[in-house]
Amino acid sequence: MRTPSCSPLFSLVALCALTPMAQAIEIYNEDEGATVLNADLSAGYGWYSSSRNYLGDPARRSGRMHWQEGYLKYGLRGTTDRVGAGSVYGAVSLLSSATWGEGDIGGITAGSERRTALEDAYFGWKSGDSIPALGADGVDFSFGRQLVTVSGFLITDDGFNPGKAFSPIEDSNGRFDRGGAFYIGQRLAFANTAVLKVGGNEGLHSSVAWLKSDNPGQSKTELAVATVDYTTPFGSLGSTYIRGLDVDERYVFADRGERKGMDVYSIRGQGNAGIENADFAFEVARQEKRSGSQRGMFLDAGYTFADLPWQPTVSYRFSRYSEGWDFLFQGGFRGRYQGEVAVNYAGSVTSNMRINDILLSLKPTESLTLNAMAFDYHQLSRRDERDFSAREIDLYLDWRVTENVLLSPLIGFYKPEKWLDNGGLQSGSADTNVYLQFNVWLTF
Repeated sequence: MRTPSCSPLFSLVALCALTPMAQAIEIYNEDEGATVLNADLSAGYGWYSSSRNYLGDPARRSGRMHWQEGYLKYGLRGTTDRVGAGSVYGAVSLLSSATWGEGDIGGITAGSERRTALEDAYFGWKSGDSIPALGADGVDFSFGRQLVTVSGFLITDDGFNPGKAFSPIEDSNGRFDRGGAFYIGQRLAFANTAVLKVGGNEGLHSSVAWLKSDNPGQSKTELAVATVDYTTPFGSLGSTYIRGLDVDERYVFADRGERKGMDVYSIRGQGNAGIENADFAFEVARQEKRSGSQRGMFLDAGYTFADLPWQPTVSYRFSRYSEGWDFLFQGGFRGRYQGEVAVNYAGSVTSNMRINDILLSLKPTESLTLNAMAFDYHQLSRRDERDFSAREIDLYLDWRVTENVLLSPLIGFYKPEKWLDNGGLQSGSADTNVYLQFNVWLTF
């Protein structure tokens, strides 16, 4: 689930081209861009292997598993300023996804998932220069089925893609299945949204949004969101408020029922603080739920040695989540996930956990980036649950072979403190799990 990021902190420049609007096939262009219609096509395929699993099944003691995932996204996207004031834009797309083989080592997919469904279907209006006091495109209103990301780490997307094996409640019978491709899948859009952004991206700006998920793995949560930010060339400071409006009781599990009526408050910031080649970020958040208050936070600091060969980037991140923290629609911190095995398969690292991690990134050429990450996971408390304390090292590269093809192989080493027979979840033993993956990304 490591996602593309265009942040200079990580030097993953090659991955920026994988964002949904990076490339397109132009179908129609009137008056040098006054009206444009593009066809979008992207695809991904991944091969995965692991020497251990986290199924909690004593019968599979050796634990070795292999599986594959893939997706294909295809659709149309357009914009026009021939509507009087401002411009309108919209998109519609379908996404096909699948998992093959034995299914993943976390017991999320079974290996037999196949699905084609609507992904994007949204319409929007930007004000252009019609409201001078708010600047260019000072008002941006959109609605429909679309990807919505809120600055920080509380809402990244609706990208949890479980398969037939995901059974958080009795008699699930595959009804949480979203088509598989749990790791590589790009089924990210919220089913129903209305988003209003005011003030552009500089100075004082804000947004309000209504988001409703149709994802059973998220208990089909409905939220109201408000943000306010102040952005300068040195960085930005902001705050987010989230109100939980509703959940679908048929899909409630664990503490998801508490999302209805939950309030979330956060203060966040990011930027270089006036230091060239530096990058800093933090967010401190509080959740008020029926069961009490919960806390979640992260901070990171990084620096790119731009004048040295290969332009090395070094960064450190600390994150902490209280025992009852609800991860909501949390993804990566600006595209930087918290490990491959731990966050995807080996148990919860987004509640009751303290995490330290370090990233080293090197860029030998414009088309090749080498990355190494190390993680230390410390579980804060044990209350009749398994211990997910562990360490992990991930080594991977991103190689842009052509303008349309990017390869990303990875090897990970995950060492838990406990295993299935003594309070952990890993099969076989507490020895180091060797995890391999090879992803291919295509954009046209």
